[in-house]
Parts: sequence; structure tokens; C-alpha cells
Amino acid sequence: MVTMLDNLRDYKVILASGSPRRRELLGGLDIPFEVKTIDGVDESYPPSMSPFDVAQYIAIGKASAYRDVMHADELIITADTIVIIGDEVLGKPHDEDEARLMLRKLRGHTHHVVTGVCIITCHEQRSFSVRTDVTFASLSDEDIDYYVTKYKPLDKAGSYGVQEWIGYIGVTGMNGSYYNVMGFPIQRVYEELKIIKPLKKYKQHLK
Repeated sequence: MVTMLDNLRDYKVILASGSPRRRELLGGLDIPFEVKTIDGVDESYPPSMSPFDVAQYIAIGKASAYRDVMHADELIITADTIVIIGDEVLGKPHDEDEARLMLRKLRGHTHHVVTGVCIITCHEQRSFSVRTDVTFASLSDEDIDYYVTKYKPLDKAGSYGVQEWIGYIGVTGMNGSYYNVMGFPIQRVYEELKIIKPLKKYKQHLK
């Protein structure tokens, strides 16, 4: 496959996420990759931590879970997305009632979507977070109930997917990356991947 990321030629790129949105966006970079996930990865964080540091902290924690099982030629990408409204962190809802509650908190306000990403090889670790500010219209209870009932956004931080119906009718403004709101700031990921050192440099050093 022709790719702009020749420095990754000797790596086996692993997306450590079951998210179909992240899989779609990483696929848009025209690099071969596999999806592998580990069950039961700890996604907790210190309660005193700033909400804006949480996503990156969790992404780094996810990457740490792979270190003991990764191979020397693998490059692993982990990510975590949260929604922040005020000082409250919204992750994925546990059920439809919680999804409705989250969306009621977001309607008529500007909230922040933060995605943390960690990229690791056996020799490097790069991590960062990207923030996007999103403003929602004053959605009605009927709008929220329709969306939750039909689209069942239980796998999405903040209980919504911007690329779905609720994004069409609910988002009145956005400052930052749209793809970050989808769960993967792909432009920044590309920039970080560009500066990963080629694996052959390490192989030459070990000879």
C-alpha cells in the first residue's frame, strides 16, 4: 500500500480500541493496521484531577496495559474521549435513562469534548489531548427521547455521536476539530505518527 508514513513501514500498527469511529478515521490515513483490545483495562482516575487531564491520563493507562504483551515491532495507539460540562466529566452512560439525563445537562449549553491519545512502541511513548468546544441547541425532551430510543448511544461519551441525527439537529456551533468530537483527533494523530522514529534505526543500533 502507498502511504505518506514511510517511517512506519516496519511497524505493525495496532489500534487498541473497539470504536468503529476510530477504526474508520485511522483507516483514512491509508496505513495498514489491526484492531486488538484487552478486556478489563482500568479506566479510573484520581478524583482530584483536572477534568481536562482525565482523557490523556486514561489513554496512557490503557497503553500501559499493553506493554507487557506487545511485540518489538508493534506500534500501539490507545485513546479515550470524555465530555465535560462545567466541572463534571461525562463518560459513557450505563443505560438509556442515564443517556437522557446527560443530554438534558448538555442542551442549551457549551460543553467540551476532550480526547486523549497515547502512541507507544518498545522505544517511544507520545501522548497528548485535543479539546473541542461544542454548543447544543435547547433540545426538547421529545428530541432527546427519540434519539436515545432509536440510536441507543450507550457506547458514546456524553451519550451522543456528532455524526448522527442529534448532531444534525442539535449542534449550533463548534470550536475545534470535528473529528475529535467523533472520538479521534485524526489530524493530530497523523502529525504525531509522522515523527515516530523508524524501527530500522533501532535495529541498526542493536547490531
